[in-house]
Amino acid sequence: MGTILAAYVLVWPLISAVVLAVIVLAFLKDLKAAKADHRDMV
Repeated sequence: MGTILAAYVLVWPLISAVVLAVIVLAFLKDLKAAKADHRDMV
């Protein structure tokens, strides 16, 4: 039971890191597209 609980607790930082990476990559893609079109991000 302890191992399952430890795995459950330790998987959340991994999921958070993956979600953060997806957000950062999408932001960088949008920033690159905006610079190519000579537009502002905001």
